[in-house]
Amino acid sequence: MPKPTLKTIAALSGMAVPTVSRALSDAPDISAATKAKVRKIADDIGYVPNRAGVRLRTGRTNVISLVMSTENEIMNMTARLTASIANGLRGTPYHLNLTHFFPGDDPMVPIRYIVETGAADAVIFNAVQPDDPRVEYLVAKGFPFAMHGRSQLTERQANFDYDNDAFAQLAVETLAARSRSNLLLIPPTINQFYSQEIVKGAKAACSRNKIRLIIAEGVTSDSTIDEVLGFTASVLVSNPDIDGILTAAPNAAMAATAGLEKVGRTIGQDIDLVAKDAITFLKLFRKEMIIIREDVALAGEFLAKSAIHAIRSPLEPRMRYLDTPSRIFRS
Repeated sequence: MPKPTLKTIAALSGMAVPTVSRALSDAPDISAATKAKVRKIADDIGYVPNRAGVRLRTGRTNVISLVMSTENEIMNMTARLTASIANGLRGTPYHLNLTHFFPGDDPMVPIRYIVETGAADAVIFNAVQPDDPRVEYLVAKGFPFAMHGRSQLTERQANFDYDNDAFAQLAVETLAARSRSNLLLIPPTINQFYSQEIVKGAKAACSRNKIRLIIAEGVTSDSTIDEVLGFTASVLVSNPDIDGILTAAPNAAMAATAGLEKVGRTIGQDIDLVAKDAITFLKLFRKEMIIIREDVALAGEFLAKSAIHAIRSPLEPRMRYLDTPSRIFRS
């Protein structure tokens, strides 16, 4: 059986080949009804575009590359974010390609490879640093991109970010309302912008509420479970007056819980723990945890749309969104 082509779809739809091609490319001058009809026929007959041909005709790959560090922890949000971005690309001609680099490697390497080889039309990346060299490089190259996070460079940034300053302040205010007055913060790796926002927000709220704040040293929420567990147990032994813990990662929250329970503390009684979670999984682990929700599904779909916008409308202002936390889940 011959492979379906644009001519096959044109014959079945009664449309001209150029119209079919533009509908499949999501051209803005083609109606939504026509696009839906053409895509349904394409799906029904198993049409797959020839990427080499598309690139030859348009200069584009119809690929968006998600560049993320590999992580070995069991509760990282990579899979959820990837699925959300892929969902945001549904109904468009764009496909998602996941490009990894290992922790400790130069994050510029995959970015340069994609740009220099033309492997994608845009990139999406996270773990953004305040002065992120990837941002400076991509802006200089005029290459479309979107970030899950923010940097201090403001030019041509398409991004979705969670307001981590507000998250930390809300967490501290919640603990203060429960009469907690000595807090331990286990922040992410401090060279990332969102970690600095968490520290800033926690310090501001603790100062406002006259709360003592201890910021973890030697471990971060990105450390291994064993490292966070051991640190938490040790610091609670040396600082028995700590009555609240704040962290932004589910892995660290579970590890810290194991650490505090190891030394005889009980969440919801003599100590509280506030964490950020995308799927409220932590409530199944310990219902006494205080959870502040992060909407990763919203983030992924927005990043997909903002990357497409950066490709198609290079002269327009970039799409940006700051998600402010508001929902708290308590036992």
